[in-house]
Amino acid sequence: MIKFQDYNFKGKKAIIRVDFNVPLNAEKQITDDTRIRMALPTIEKIIADGGAVVLMSHLGRPKGGPEEKYSMKPLVSYLTKALSREVKFAEDCIGDETLSLKKNLKAGDILLLNNLRFYKEEEKGSKEFAQKLAEGVDVYVNDAFGTAHRAHASTTIIADFFPNDKMFGYLLAQEVESMNKVLKEGEKPITAILGGAKVSSKISVIENMLDKVNNIIIGGGMTYTFVKAQGGNIGSSLVEDDYLETAKNVLAAAKQKGVNIYLPIDSLNADKFDNAANTSVSDIDKVPDGMMGLDISDKTIALFKDIILKSKTILWNGPMGVFEMENFAKGTIAIANALVEATKNGSFTLVGGGDSVAAINQFNLADQVSYVSTGGGAMLEYIEGKVLPGVAAILD
Repeated sequence: MIKFQDYNFKGKKAIIRVDFNVPLNAEKQITDDTRIRMALPTIEKIIADGGAVVLMSHLGRPKGGPEEKYSMKPLVSYLTKALSREVKFAEDCIGDETLSLKKNLKAGDILLLNNLRFYKEEEKGSKEFAQKLAEGVDVYVNDAFGTAHRAHASTTIIADFFPNDKMFGYLLAQEVESMNKVLKEGEKPITAILGGAKVSSKISVIENMLDKVNNIIIGGGMTYTFVKAQGGNIGSSLVEDDYLETAKNVLAAAKQKGVNIYLPIDSLNADKFDNAANTSVSDIDKVPDGMMGLDISDKTIALFKDIILKSKTILWNGPMGVFEMENFAKGTIAIANALVEATKNGSFTLVGGGDSVAAINQFNLADQVSYVSTGGGAMLEYIEGKVLPGVAAILD
């Protein structure tokens, strides 16, 4: 496989699949530029080598054809500023006019194509569409980890047209490397912290993790499915009754494999789903009727922190409670701070998945852990042990 850092882009035109699916406000300003910032080093290396860059991405979910509100055009001024050079814009991502713009690119030029998903062929993985994207350029670089789990034209199929000139950008290479640090090369003890609302969305992650880690910490809403499965009282907490048997099976499998599963021992409960609700603390298996668990409490925080600080490799995916409400954010903040402390002590810490990333950014701690992943769904599928089409297309 070609390594991006070893490739000389002098005189080459590179098309990069980036993940610029960023949130925009009503004034079309970017409200979170993390994904763009993470891709800048890849663009800068190509320009520094003396190459030209074509950027392609999707934005939002256009329904069937071009829609002004999903145009990539608002990103041009941000990119021009961030890269300290003019960024050209193509009103379309394919077609004669776009091809002409590509062909006229000189060293140091940057061209942003319009939204790939204005064509349904993108998500269908159309070979013809991929070929049109590939026209007029010499090299394909995939730097979009957030869409690496989709076999779309721009993430996977296009690679076929560059058998000897396809590679990961810095960001995607870093993502895969960080996952492998946890899943394949992690220094023991390895701990996975899995939070979030539902067992159903994390079950295959938990099952795959049983062969790779020493400890699994479970928090968030899915806690209560495990607690009920063991006969505990959970009041009106969130529960997936059709996963009770699954939860029991997971606990049994963990025991058999010698993996420690840690569930919370106490619960911060509320009488309604509201920041101003009346609250009380109980044992995790004694939530009073009419109350719902919305966060972990002090005994659990102490237990989880102790496990984290004794671990050498830590993966965190999913919050411990309803952290969006200030009164139920304490558990998630405590986990984030424990990760920061573990990182300072020399542990490798990886944070990924939409809510955990939102939490670590909200608490301004992102630069104090080892790595923050940009891909929610892609990261989960990688942890589940699935082959990501966008990664496989480069490795083939």
